[in-house]
Parts: sequence; structure tokens; C-alpha cells
Amino acid sequence: MLNFKTPQLEDRQWISSCFSKAHSLNCEYTFGNIYLWRAAYKTLAARYRDFVICRWGEADNIMYSLPVGSGDFAAAVRAVLEDARSLGIPARIYGVTESYKMLLESEFPGAFSFEHDDGNNDYIYNTEDLALLGGKKYHSKRNHISRFIKDNPDWSYEAISADNIDECIALHTRWIESRDTPQNETDYSLEFEAVLSGFENYEKLGFTGGLLRIGSTPVAYTYGEKLNDECFVTHFEKAPAQIPGAYAVINREFAKRLSAAGFRFVNREEDLGIPGLRKAKQSYRPALWLNKDTAVYNG
Repeated sequence: MLNFKTPQLEDRQWISSCFSKAHSLNCEYTFGNIYLWRAAYKTLAARYRDFVICRWGEADNIMYSLPVGSGDFAAAVRAVLEDARSLGIPARIYGVTESYKMLLESEFPGAFSFEHDDGNNDYIYNTEDLALLGGKKYHSKRNHISRFIKDNPDWSYEAISADNIDECIALHTRWIESRDTPQNETDYSLEFEAVLSGFENYEKLGFTGGLLRIGSTPVAYTYGEKLNDECFVTHFEKAPAQIPGAYAVINREFAKRLSAAGFRFVNREEDLGIPGLRKAKQSYRPALWLNKDTAVYNG
């Protein structure tokens, strides 16, 4: 029997230890990701032997994560199937990358079908590409940055710390107020709740980020966390659309720091099928588009 509960800060160590055993660059395999969005996605986590298993949603709209950790993978999957049976729902396992798909098919031949939605795929970039922006493919990005620097010669970049977190929160509030694209107010509210949770527990969650200023005024921020020794996951990046080039500059400056810290890849998460977000993520030319299927148990 799986004993699910809402993840708390004190769960970070054991959950992160399990996630470190994952053979995937999936952005879901960071503690910060499940902790920040616990309210929005009704996230629960359970410990099964040396695995962590997550569950999202409620009633008849529930998804499970793959068991991540070490030990008897098949037994852990059977624990997921039993939990779904106890709830009277089909077992749906989200975020199944190719290597885990092969493992599921090996352990449970023909028992799962697989559904795919491009909006769930992760965008993974070479950190050096984002830091240098070299070649023809990044010509427009360099133009955006040149314009920003020309228009704002007094710009500066600094690391996020306890000294400027309040300014980052105020910046996010202004970003919400300045948006002119239609979006459900609930979505803004849930995202802001996740952002605040991250800032309120920034050091405890092991986050790293940067703040961009024009003069003394904050105009962009970004933050995220380490997935493994090679890959960093960016959780949030915000800048006002009214300041051309702000997104390009905060992205480049943060990538420079990540590259210097030894990260080879940056996972910038999914586009959720949102046209504008998809266009922006594709414009940076990902090195890898990580396919993530949903496995549906047919037994």
C-alpha cells in the first residue's frame, strides 16, 4: 500500500536521493518542481522501499509518476497499479521517456499503451549555445541583445539572494499586470503561488538564479535548480514584453554562469502547447526535444 502525502521541505533529501538515480533528463525529477507546483497539481508523494512515486490530480483525473530510485522496479510499478485499482481508476503514468518505455515494455509486455502530446516534451539546450549565441541560427537573438544594450547602457546582472528577492516578487507582480495576452486568471494565480513558494524557500530548496537591472530597476529574473552534474532545470524566467531584448539578455547572462559552473545542458521544461511559448522555446534551437509519453495500463 502506498501512503501518499503532500511533499514538505523535510522530504527534500530522500526524494532528491531517489531522483538522482533516474536515467533521464526529465524536468520532473527535481524536488523543487514537485514542491513548487504541489498546490496547482494536487501533488502527492509516496515512498516505496527506495523509490519515490508521485501522484497528481484528484477524483477520476489522476496521473502517476514512474517509480524513480533503486531496487525492484517492477514491484514498484505493481504498487502503482494496485493504488489505481484501489481508487477504481485506470493507472496512467506520466512522463515516460524512451528508456523508461523500453523498461516498462520489458517488465510488462503488452500491458501498457502509450499516448503522446507534444506539449509535454522538454526543451533541452546546450548551455554553451545559450551562453555564446554563435552562428546564423542565433543572429536574431544577438540583434535583440545589441538593441537592449544600446537602449540601456546602464544595465547590470546580479545573482538572486535574500537582498533582492522582494524586488523579484514585485517584478513578477508587474509582469502579471502588464500582460496583454489572454490567459485564465487562475493560471496566473497558481503560477504566482509557485513562484512565491520558491522565493520564500529559495535557499532551502537549493535554487540558483539571476536578476537583470536597468539602472536600479529590476526588469527580468530567472531561477531554477540542479538536476544532476550535467543538467540544470530552469523553473521560471520573467521579463516585461515592453522592454525588447530583456528575455534574451537574462537568458544569455544566466547561461554564462551555468556554463562556468560546469553544466552541459539546460532543461527549460515544456511549452504546454501554448503557441507563444512554443515559438520562444523553439527559437533557441534545442539540442534535444525530450519525448515524454503517458503509459496507460490495459491489464
